[in-house]
Amino acid sequence: MAINFSGEFTTPRSADEVFEFLSDPNKFGPLLPDFQSMSMQDQTHFTVKVKVGVGNIRGSAEIKMELSEAVKPLRAQYKGQGSAVGSQVTVSAGFDLHPLPESTRVVWQGETSVFGKLASMAGGMLEPLGRKNIQKLIDGLQKALAEPVPSTVAANETTAVIAQAEPSMSELAGMQPGGSASEIPQSGISDGVGAHPDNAAVASAGSSSPDQNLEQPVTSAPAENLPSEGNHGEHGS
Repeated sequence: MAINFSGEFTTPRSADEVFEFLSDPNKFGPLLPDFQSMSMQDQTHFTVKVKVGVGNIRGSAEIKMELSEAVKPLRAQYKGQGSAVGSQVTVSAGFDLHPLPESTRVVWQGETSVFGKLASMAGGMLEPLGRKNIQKLIDGLQKALAEPVPSTVAANETTAVIAQAEPSMSELAGMQPGGSASEIPQSGISDGVGAHPDNAAVASAGSSSPDQNLEQPVTSAPAENLPSEGNHGEHGS
């Protein structure tokens, strides 16, 4: 049993943008009715799993899909086949793109064929269900393409505005009570260094590398320079 569908709609996106969307299985696949999951084999082949429900018949279908035709920016077509509830299912969907001054007209055609147990049990319910599902697909596609692609220039301008709004270090210093950029102490110099001539020598000694400090041996003062207890007694006499 074969069911054919066709129609058209208009999107504000350019033909190139519509083609990029339709020729990407990762964007097109999840729009299929009753979508459950999807796995990619390569850039043009993928397997999609969808729910199946006709009357009292419930199950799932795994359909191997292929992007069989891709002519940028004029046409994209998918074909697929799989099994559902003991039946064979084949599907196809093609999209012809017609560029307009500020939009794109999309003319689409689709076909679904069901053979086996599902076709015999569902009978006349298959066609209305198929039309309902194909309408879900087109509605989802129209919604996805309803808005123009955001301009890259506009995004860059927004980033520039945010960057300009961020305060600089000097501005942050000025925000502190009574503070200014000149009052921020430099790294490695403590408050008060430079107030006394001896402090310059201390700062100079502290600027040597840690390795040099570690390599220099620590020596004690000569014993002869240390005052002995006896010497103290002599001076006291």
